[in-house]
Amino acid sequence: MSDVPTAFGDFFTGLAEQHVASRPDDTFRYCFGCGPGHPSGLRVRCFQTPEGVAAPIVVPRIYEGPPGAVHGGIVAAYLDEVLGGAAARATGKVTVTGELTVRYVKPVPAETPLLGRGRLLADHGRYVDVEGSLEEFSARRVVATARGRFFPIDPRPRPA
Repeated sequence: MSDVPTAFGDFFTGLAEQHVASRPDDTFRYCFGCGPGHPSGLRVRCFQTPEGVAAPIVVPRIYEGPPGAVHGGIVAAYLDEVLGGAAARATGKVTVTGELTVRYVKPVPAETPLLGRGRLLADHGRYVDVEGSLEEFSARRVVATARGRFFPIDPRPRPA
């Protein structure tokens, strides 16, 4: 866990990281949200918890909207990835977003350690409903919440 920012202390110690698209042929390698190969992406990483997933997040100032706060679209993108991680953990399959609803509780501070959390609400077979939050890590203050519906997909690239 040496590459998890030190501000998170021991929180992620002992938690297993979910699949990371690390091979050049991975379908989601260049995903803006989770892909390690995207040059300016968010690179969200999810770790398995008993409740679902947790993600260490520090949003760079480059994604600022209002002064000192993260742009709302970027907040939604982070939550989308955390919820997607929860859906994948629950189903064991790669999923895509069908619906996403975000509630902005407080301005989300840039350059501040945030904890993303996601968990399964219901598995309907063809899709799952999940919920999650972003909270200021040190203050344990929720700054945004989300609910989503995710659909499992075949992760293999489609022929051209």
